[in-house]
Amino acid sequence: MDKDTLYYDGACPLCSAEIGKLEKYTRDELIIRDIYELGDDEAAPDKALLLSRLHLKTAEGEWITGLQANIRAWHHTPFRHLWRMLDWPLISPVSHWFYELWLRKRNSSS
Repeated sequence: MDKDTLYYDGACPLCSAEIGKLEKYTRDELIIRDIYELGDDEAAPDKALLLSRLHLKTAEGEWITGLQANIRAWHHTPFRHLWRMLDWPLISPVSHWFYELWLRKRNSSS
C-alpha cells in the first residue's frame, strides 16, 4: 500500500459532507473508504470499532484515530498547513477536547 486510507461513516451526514470536501482537494493522494462498503475479507478492525471514531491507516501500516486521523487526511490537501495548527502544543489540547465533545454528541445521536 503506497497511500494513506481513511475510513469514514458513510451513513453520517456530517461525516459525508466533510468527506465530500476532502475528496475535492486530495487529488487521489488519499484512499477514502466508506465503512459500510468494506468487505468481510478486508484487513481492517471490525466495523463497530471503525464507527466509534475516525480511523486512518497510513501508507506504512500504522493506525491513527480521532482528530489525528482527520489532521493526517487533510495533509493530503493544499490546506495541510491550516490543519497542522490543530496539533500545535497550545492549541492541541483544545482541538482534541472539541473533537471528543463532537464525537460524544455524534455517537449519542446515532
